[in-house]
Amino acid sequence: MSGDRDLVYATVDGAQLRLDVYRAPGSGAPVVLYLHGGGWSRGDRAGEADRRQAPLAEHGVTVVSVDYRLAPGAVYPRQVHDVKGAVRWLRAHGGRLGLETGRLGIWGASAGAYLASLLALSPGDAELEGTVGGNLEQSSAVQAVVHWFGQADLAATAARSEVEARLLPFHFEADFLGGADPAGLSLLSRVAPDAPPFLIAHGDRDRIVPPAEGRALHDALVRAGASSRFELLGGAGHEDAAFDSPVHLATTAAWLRAVLS
Repeated sequence: MSGDRDLVYATVDGAQLRLDVYRAPGSGAPVVLYLHGGGWSRGDRAGEADRRQAPLAEHGVTVVSVDYRLAPGAVYPRQVHDVKGAVRWLRAHGGRLGLETGRLGIWGASAGAYLASLLALSPGDAELEGTVGGNLEQSSAVQAVVHWFGQADLAATAARSEVEARLLPFHFEADFLGGADPAGLSLLSRVAPDAPPFLIAHGDRDRIVPPAEGRALHDALVRAGASSRFELLGGAGHEDAAFDSPVHLATTAAWLRAVLS
């Protein structure tokens, strides 16, 4: 449906932030927001649409794919403000779109997984809530999280030896943080017993974000008494095609349907 594309959910600093809706067949489907990866500095809401968002919707979960401001022009916590604003907008306008927004999931890949998880683990945090898009009477809380090959502890993923820095000269974390101290931005420190259920998936050959990051988040959630499922995809690297395979998308959708229905 053409009217489900390019919906403006906020205008910030003169720029419009938009989202796209990929509807599941039938009515009454659960809804998940999708946050793209790209090291917080590149990518957009439609970059994986044909192989990821649209196919998952065919498995019975409506996907709302969201843009957020990118580094280095926008630094932490602006991206978090954006995605919380998107959740609030969706709750405010879901009725006229015919969407079920009482219980919402959030799904992110790589940098998007970190943002999705930080949003989920920071209910009521005034610093991270922001006012992007308004609708402040609406809740930005979510009830399920799908975390694909994302960071859990930015201090750990940003740390590199001299040799590693030459061979893997990533600067994603620094651009995103804009001078903020990464020590205070570990998801592990925000885990609590009332965290929403998590589905964490990582490739065992990921050389960008080590699978130990996903495992550490899973272990912290379980120790806290929250619900978490951890899937390690054998032979898969970062942003590997295995994550978008029909079987993996089907099992991801099934988990979301079970948790959100």
